[in-house]
Amino acid sequence: MELSTRPDDTTARRPRERTVAGLWLADLAAWCTGLVVAAWTRYEFALTGMHLNGLLLAILAAVVLHTALAHTGYLYRDRYRLGSFDEVWAVSRCVLTTMAVLLLLDLAAPQRPVPASAPLVGGCLALTQMLGVRYLRRLRRERRLRSRGRDAQPVLLFGAGSAGQSLLRAMLDEPDGRYLPVGLLDDDPAKRQLRLNGVPVLGARQDIPAAVAATGASTVVSAVANADAALIREVRQLAHQAGARFKVVPSVSELLENEPAVTDLRDPDHSDLLGRHQIETDLDSIAGYLTGKRVLITGAGGSIGSELCRQIQRFQPGELMMLDRDESALHAVQLSLRGRALLDSPDLILADLRDSEAIRAIIRTRRPEVVFHAAALKHLTLLERHPGEAVKSNVWGTQTLLEAAAAVERFVNISTDKAADPTSVLGYSKRITERLTAFAAGVNPGTFLSVRFGNVLGSRGSVLHAFCAQAAAGKPITVTDPEVTRYFMTVQEAVQLVIQAAAIGRDGEALVLDMGRPVRIADVARSIAEQYDNPVTIVYTGLRPGEKLHEDLLGRAERDARPLHPLISQVPVPALDPVHVHLLDPYGRPDDLTDDLAALCQPEPPLVGTGGQLGARPPTPARHTGAATSTAETSAAAAHGSGASA
Repeated sequence: MELSTRPDDTTARRPRERTVAGLWLADLAAWCTGLVVAAWTRYEFALTGMHLNGLLLAILAAVVLHTALAHTGYLYRDRYRLGSFDEVWAVSRCVLTTMAVLLLLDLAAPQRPVPASAPLVGGCLALTQMLGVRYLRRLRRERRLRSRGRDAQPVLLFGAGSAGQSLLRAMLDEPDGRYLPVGLLDDDPAKRQLRLNGVPVLGARQDIPAAVAATGASTVVSAVANADAALIREVRQLAHQAGARFKVVPSVSELLENEPAVTDLRDPDHSDLLGRHQIETDLDSIAGYLTGKRVLITGAGGSIGSELCRQIQRFQPGELMMLDRDESALHAVQLSLRGRALLDSPDLILADLRDSEAIRAIIRTRRPEVVFHAAALKHLTLLERHPGEAVKSNVWGTQTLLEAAAAVERFVNISTDKAADPTSVLGYSKRITERLTAFAAGVNPGTFLSVRFGNVLGSRGSVLHAFCAQAAAGKPITVTDPEVTRYFMTVQEAVQLVIQAAAIGRDGEALVLDMGRPVRIADVARSIAEQYDNPVTIVYTGLRPGEKLHEDLLGRAERDARPLHPLISQVPVPALDPVHVHLLDPYGRPDDLTDDLAALCQPEPPLVGTGGQLGARPPTPARHTGAATSTAETSAAAAHGSGASA
């Protein structure tokens, strides 16, 4: 028989046992004191022997009742945090119940042991003592923890709201934490001179430099969840001017249902600095159409495609098929989903949308029920120089998939805001895919629709990556024009829109998210430049062919109607017979092909000529024809889609 002990567990248990025993004895002493004082004052400080006998009987009953009720309510069994509201309520409930039972027993006795007022007054006095003892113990514990954290970094918290108070408590309760709060700042005048857990409010945002100097704080933490971008930038600038580091708490969408913790603190990212916070949607209530279904995602290795895979996986599809022509991208997405990537499972499909026979065979054998089409070529400047590639991948690849997937229940084509009154090859090709999807909606039994959104923050090859790479290399950040603006959204938000679109969208529509205000690309470049110690210059190169100064979410002829969701516009798309796109010549002169693509974006398709060329073309929207540059990808190149070629 093995007689082993666990000294570590025993040692850890002893302080808790002493604390519990001490609280129990303190509570019993509180009952004794309360009842004695209540009876003593009731008899005008003259207790006889008979009175003492009744009082002792009442005290004994109170001790037994309180102990039994406290045991039933787990009051002394480590269920409640010391001094918390939950413990206050548990103690109050136990004392009030004991008071009521004592009173009933006293009234039911033939000769009352104590006056009827004694249980009531004595119980109130006992409760006051119990809560006071717990408050003092908690205060002592917090001071002891704070004294242990003298070696931690002193920090100032900006924001004394619920998130700031939760973070403050988390910092104070962490004995070996990295941060020690030494002050709070808040713009609310009502919070001046306030002290939270012993930490004073020292002023508003403009007082950050003075507070840093007075407290010696090395870090300023913005504890305002989902703060406005302008506020984040201003607080960060004030912190840097004072010589302090700057960190933020995650947004509400990142925290989900958890309170902010010390480990959640992070440096501000581009979403914080640009003010693009994710719009929350109740996906669980609308994505039931994915559960148990066979789902195919093209461009699964790209930014949008891989996030689609991750989010759709939550809804337990019957089969999740991930198609891409990039084997490294498939490896990465499988690793993110499964935690390992052996590349030996049937959920990975290595194929190219340009291979029409292979795509038809895949659809025929795998029989997907829902298709998310995220594969596309997306870099605006390259497609301006090579419009034939846009035809083969974006246009013909989409039409191949539409024809092969004619029997699916839902088909979602991922488009871009550059398809609204397009002026570039990228915009033309994506507008044509919207029209081809609308044509498929009219001839197929399922639901076929498109989703249109702006630039994806941090997607592969986006403007943010280009700017960061330039700044990190010590080179100037290149921006096309100081006034150019673009819409931005997080990849999570983009994917939520895509999933919602498949649930609420109607046949042939394009769904467009309300993306808030457009962001000046020059401001993006300036925010990134400020993150580096060495000076980073910004160089303006001029708009490139096909670029717009300001992007449009809706075309001039499209009406902003939101019948099903206050943040999603649903616009009808005129259908385009695919016979027109099959006659495009991707190997012809680039300028002629570009004109043909522009003509197919007009409301009425042009007549079909001979030799694979389109006939007479109506006037096309004006295109910017400035000289092409070799600068890094700027905002227009941060187009959306999967980030992987079809």
